[in-house]
Amino acid sequence: MVGDSYGWLWNNPLTREVARCPKRVGDLIWSEKKGSSIQQVTPLLVDMLNIPSYARWFVRIAGISGATAVALGAYGAHVFYRREYPEELKQVYETANRYHFLHTLALLGVPLCKRPKLAGALIATGTAIFCGTCYYYALTGSKNVRQYTPYGGMLLIVGWLSMAL
Repeated sequence: MVGDSYGWLWNNPLTREVARCPKRVGDLIWSEKKGSSIQQVTPLLVDMLNIPSYARWFVRIAGISGATAVALGAYGAHVFYRREYPEELKQVYETANRYHFLHTLALLGVPLCKRPKLAGALIATGTAIFCGTCYYYALTGSKNVRQYTPYGGMLLIVGWLSMAL
């Protein structure tokens, strides 16, 4: 049936059921290896390990971004929210931190896109501009950089759309 290297996968009852699904659903999970005399069914997961090195950089960027989001979230919870700041600034800080986390997770999916360089660059730049300007405004109260926030938001929207291409 399948080579010994994938035997552990076939012992899972859920995997066996997915493999029995109709061709359309099964294609989402399984791909057939071509070029050999015997058609072997291999998991798509193995094919995903062949991600180009330039796309893996976005996983590293996501790691740094995630660590930064956690640190800024902790600062917000333990220092920023306890100080006497206007409620509007606290909401802006919370929005920036939420978007920071969400788009950090989006960066993890970038290597699976058809055009990872485009999607990753747009999402990383959009996150930096959108969240950076929101953090700056919330922490300083200065509206000098708030004019650039919509540009970061537009980059995020285009980044999400480029993941669908």
